[in-house]
Amino acid sequence: MLSVEHVTKRYGKFTALEDLSLTFTPGVYGLLAPNGAGKTTLIKMLTTLLFPTQGQILWDGEDIQTLGETYRAQLGYLPQTFGYYPSYTPRQFLRYAAALQRIPLAEVEGRIADRLKQVGLEEVADQKMRKFSGGMLQRTGIALAILGDPKLLILDEPTAGLDPRERVRFRNLIHALAADRIVILSTHIVSDVETIAGQIILLRDHRLYCCASPAEICAPYQGKVFLLPAGTPLAHGQTLLSEGQGAEGTFLRVLCDRPLEGGVPAQPTLEDAFLAIYGEGQP
Repeated sequence: MLSVEHVTKRYGKFTALEDLSLTFTPGVYGLLAPNGAGKTTLIKMLTTLLFPTQGQILWDGEDIQTLGETYRAQLGYLPQTFGYYPSYTPRQFLRYAAALQRIPLAEVEGRIADRLKQVGLEEVADQKMRKFSGGMLQRTGIALAILGDPKLLILDEPTAGLDPRERVRFRNLIHALAADRIVILSTHIVSDVETIAGQIILLRDHRLYCCASPAEICAPYQGKVFLLPAGTPLAHGQTLLSEGQGAEGTFLRVLCDRPLEGGVPAQPTLEDAFLAIYGEGQP
């Protein structure tokens, strides 16, 4: 279990996170927030790249600063961008990482082969990474993050550069990994976490706004989202959430507390709730 207990992080007079408390148990958590809300600061503290100004972070009841290397051995981390050697192949790169992680030599080759297969890189395992697309590099990074079979997996923008087919593979992989470990996904792409995260963490004004299931977050907007034809002028109290394409052409998704004349009721999505919470419409 990972516990964040009344954590505050300040940089001089600026408070990046204030009095944050969270408890993580095995499963998938989606970390959603606009830029500047404190996502990156939280991730850096969970990965021991930064430490709290106040409060503490505990792994199975022990402070992660005290645990040090013992804690980091349980951690798999994929940052937004990761360093790699372009002249290396994925297999060579993972061998290098295995040596740094002190994975027993007898296990290395089998584990590398398994991880490359999990991310769909087994056929290019011996090609130099300088030839890789952004999506292939990202999959190499995911293989790196899970190489040590971590009990805590933190992925920062993990689907950047992945095509739709790769995104499906990624979601299936996360479902399998989350059975017996904590997986934390930080992303701007709401659809990436809506279908796989059991809990969504929202940060607002540098504090915890909520930690709840997608259904619970969407519940306050039931009966408040409507579809209107494109070009419909919006009145006071009506907030444009997004535009989309349907069988009859372009439509507007609109948030309103009361039924709209000519509006078709729509099931609220996590993206609707996100835009309402962080946009003009407030819950």
